[in-house]
Amino acid sequence: MAQRQTLPVLPLRGTVIFPGVTQPIAAGRPGTLRAIESALKGDRVVFAVAQRDNTDEPTPEILYSTGVIARIGQIQRGLGGVQLLLQGEQRATALQYSTTEGHLTAVVIPAEEMLPLNERDPAFEALHKETRERAAELGERRGLPEEVVHQVLDSVTEPGKFADLVAGYIELTVPEKQGLLETLSVEERLRRVLVHVQRQIGLLEAQEDIKSAVQEELGERQREMFLREQMKAIQKELGDDDQSKELEELREKLGKLELPKEARQEVERELGRLERAGRESMEAQVIRTYLEWIAELPWNTRSDDQLDLNRASAILEEDHYGLQDVKDRILEFLAVRELRARQVAEEVEKTGEVPAAKLMPDGDDATPTLQTSTNDAERQITDAKEAKARAMARGPILLFTGPPGVGKTSIAKSIAKALGREYVRVALGGARDEADIRGHRRTYVGALPGRIIQGMKQAGSKNPVFLLDEVDKLGHGFQGDPAAALLEVLDPAQNNAFVDHYMGVPFDLSECLFIATANFPQNISGPLMDRMEVVEFAGYTEREKAEIAKKYLIPRQLEESGLGDKNVAFTDDAVMRIVSEYTREAGVRQLERQVGAVARKVARRVAGGDLEVLADNTIDAAEVRELLGRPRVHPEKVGERNEVGVATGMYYTPMGGDIMFIEAAIRRLTGARRSNDSADDQMQVSGYGNVSLILTGQLGDVMKESARAAMTYATTHASSLQIPEDRLGSIEVHVHVPQGAIPKDGPSAGTAMSTAIVSAMSGRPVRRDVAMTGEATLRGRVLPIGGVKEKVLGAHRAGITTIILPKANEADMEDIPEEVRSQLTFHTVDTLDEVFDLALLPAAKPVNTPKTEMEVAEEEAALR
Repeated sequence: MAQRQTLPVLPLRGTVIFPGVTQPIAAGRPGTLRAIESALKGDRVVFAVAQRDNTDEPTPEILYSTGVIARIGQIQRGLGGVQLLLQGEQRATALQYSTTEGHLTAVVIPAEEMLPLNERDPAFEALHKETRERAAELGERRGLPEEVVHQVLDSVTEPGKFADLVAGYIELTVPEKQGLLETLSVEERLRRVLVHVQRQIGLLEAQEDIKSAVQEELGERQREMFLREQMKAIQKELGDDDQSKELEELREKLGKLELPKEARQEVERELGRLERAGRESMEAQVIRTYLEWIAELPWNTRSDDQLDLNRASAILEEDHYGLQDVKDRILEFLAVRELRARQVAEEVEKTGEVPAAKLMPDGDDATPTLQTSTNDAERQITDAKEAKARAMARGPILLFTGPPGVGKTSIAKSIAKALGREYVRVALGGARDEADIRGHRRTYVGALPGRIIQGMKQAGSKNPVFLLDEVDKLGHGFQGDPAAALLEVLDPAQNNAFVDHYMGVPFDLSECLFIATANFPQNISGPLMDRMEVVEFAGYTEREKAEIAKKYLIPRQLEESGLGDKNVAFTDDAVMRIVSEYTREAGVRQLERQVGAVARKVARRVAGGDLEVLADNTIDAAEVRELLGRPRVHPEKVGERNEVGVATGMYYTPMGGDIMFIEAAIRRLTGARRSNDSADDQMQVSGYGNVSLILTGQLGDVMKESARAAMTYATTHASSLQIPEDRLGSIEVHVHVPQGAIPKDGPSAGTAMSTAIVSAMSGRPVRRDVAMTGEATLRGRVLPIGGVKEKVLGAHRAGITTIILPKANEADMEDIPEEVRSQLTFHTVDTLDEVFDLALLPAAKPVNTPKTEMEVAEEEAALR
C-alpha cells in the first residue's frame, strides 16, 4: 500500500502540471506564499493541484482531488511575490484538505499508473509511434527547429512519461488537461493525447489556408493597382485623364492668385508633392485639402469701401437709438479713413505714380498673376487701389465694453453695412485652446485652420469687419492661452504677416477692421487690452428704453406674433410700466422678452375669438398689468421722511445703477454688558476708545474699512460735528445696509456711511431727497469713484432730486443725458464737512443722553 504524506498545497490558476514536466510559476497570494515557505523549510516538496474556479482565495471545495507531487527548484523573490520552477514528480490523490498556519495542506497518496497488459502489443506500439510522429509534426508546424523537437521527444522513451510530456506543452483548457492528468491508463492517455494533437494540427492547417487566401487576395489587389496605373498612363497618352484635369484646374486657380513669395514657394512645393503622390493615398488628400484652402482665401480680393459719412450716419441712426458717444466715435473713425483715401487719390492724380510709402510692405515679394496686365495704366490703377486700401487699413482696433443687451454686437453689423464691407463674427466665449485662433499643424489627423483664417474664407474679402465677440470670456487650458494668440492678430504692426499653424505661410490681416466686445474688461489681459481702443457702452435710461421699445421692439414683436396687420399700439404709460416694473437691466433684451410676452398673450386671445380685447387697438398700462401679472421688479424709492441715522447712497452693477439706504443706530452699554460684549465681538467689533462698532448686511472687506474710517472720523471730530460728549462714552454704533442676502463691497459708500454715523451720533436728520457717493478718508477727504452716469440714472429713477459727487468726478457729469441733468441738482465736494453741510439738517430739539438699560428697567418698574 502506498504511503500517505501531508504536504503544503500549491493551488494553480489556469494551468495543470504533469509528472516529468518543469514549469515556471508566479506566486503572490498570501496563502500560497506561506505554503511555499513551509515547503522550503522541509524537503521542498508541495502538492500542486489546479483550481476549478479562478478565485483569489482558494478553498478545498474548488480544488481538484488529483494533482502532482512537485519539487520546488529555483526560486526568485520580488516585490509582487516569488517566481519559482516546479518539477512534477508523481501523480497523487488528495484524501483530505485542511488549513494549517494560514495555508492549505493535504493528506495525499501517490497514484500508480495502469500499464498495458502487453507493451509489445502491435496496436499499442502503433499508437505510441503515431503519437510521437504527430507530436513532432505539431512542433515543426509551430515553428520549432526540427532538431530541437526530435531531441526533446527522443529524450523520453516510456509511453506514459511521453504522454505526460506532450500533454504539458499542447494548448488545452484546464478541464481538458485535468482529464488527462486523471487518466491513469497509459494506453487511454496516449489515445487522448493523440486526439488533441491531431486537433491542433488541423487548426494550424486551417490557419495556413486562411493566410494563403489573404495573401492571394492581396496579390490580386496589387495586380489591380498595377493595371490601374497602366490605365492612367494610357489615358494620359490619350489626353483623357480626370485627375490630370483636376490638378491642372487647381494649378491654374492657384496661379491666378497674387501670393507673397513664401506662400508661392510653399504652393509650388505642395503641388509637386501632389503630382508625385498616388490619387488614393492619404497624403494626396491632405495636400489637396491644404491647396484648396490656399485657393479659397481672399489674398487680393477687397470690398469697395463706401465712405459717405452722411450715409453712414443715417444707417447708424436707423439701426440704433441713443448711444450718441459711440456713434460719434465711429463716424470719426470713418472720417479719418476717408481723408486718407483722398490723400492717396490726390497724389496719384498729381504725379501719375503711386507713393512708395503707401504701397504694401510686402509688395516687392508679391508674385504677379499669370494673366498680367498688358499696359502700365492698368497696373497703375491696380497699385492705386492697393495703396488706397493699405492707407485705409491703418487705424485703431476697437473694443466695445458694456453690460449685456446694449447693442455692442448689432452696432458692429451697422458699421459693416455703413462701410459696404463683409461682416464676420467669431464667438470666443469659452475658447480654451490656442489652436482655436492659430489652427492645428497639418501633421495631425483632421487638422483645420484657426477661427481667424476660417473667418477670412467665410468673408471672401481681404478687408471685412471682423467681430471678436465675448473676448473677455476666453478660457485658459493646458493646450495654451488663446488670449496670447490674439496678441499678434490685434497688433497692427504684426498682423500683416499672420501665420496660421495649418497654413504655414503669412497672411495679411492688416486691412481687416477688428472690433472686439466684452462685458467685463477687467478679465482681459493687460497686453491684449493695450492693443485695443476702448469704447464704453453705458446702460440706457428708462426714457431711452421706452423709445427703443416703440421704434424697434414693439413693431418686431407684433410682426413675429402675427399682429402686424392688426394696427395694435402701446400707450406711453404701458411702455413705461413694462420698463419700470417688469425689467431691471442695462440693455433691452429682457424688455423685448416682456413686450413679446404681451404680444403673444394678445395673439392668443385674438386667435381664440375674443375680438373685444382689441376694440380700440390700444394696450394701456392696466392691460399690461392684467397680461403680465404682478410686477417683477421692486426698485428702491426715495424715503418718505427725513430720518436720523438713515443716509442714501448709490451703487452700480452691470445691470444698471440704483440707490441703497445705510442705517445707523446707537445704544448705551452698561458695565456688565460691556464685559460680555468684549468677548463675543472680537471678530466683528472694532473698538474706538469707549465706542464700539457693529457692521451687518453682508458687507465686503473694503466696505467694512470704509465704515471703520467713517467711525474714526466721527469720534475724532466730535466737537466740530456737534456730537455731545456723553455720546462718546460707553456706546455701541450699529451700521446696517438692507438687502442682507446680497453681498456688497466697494469704497464709494464712504460718504454715505459717514453721514449716517454722524447723523445717529449727533441727532441731526438726513435729507431724504439727497443721494451721495464717494470714497472717504480718515482726514475727511472725498475721493473720486466710477460709474457716475449709471448711479445718477438710478437715483433719478428712484425720485432723488439732489446729488452729491466728489469734486474730481465733475467732468463725468457731461456723460449724463441732458434731460436727466436738467431735473437734478448737483453738488461737488472735496471734504466730508461739505457733505454734512448739504445732507444734514439741524436737530429738532436738544439731544438727550441715551438711557441705559438699567434706567429703562427702573422706569418700567415705577410705571408698574
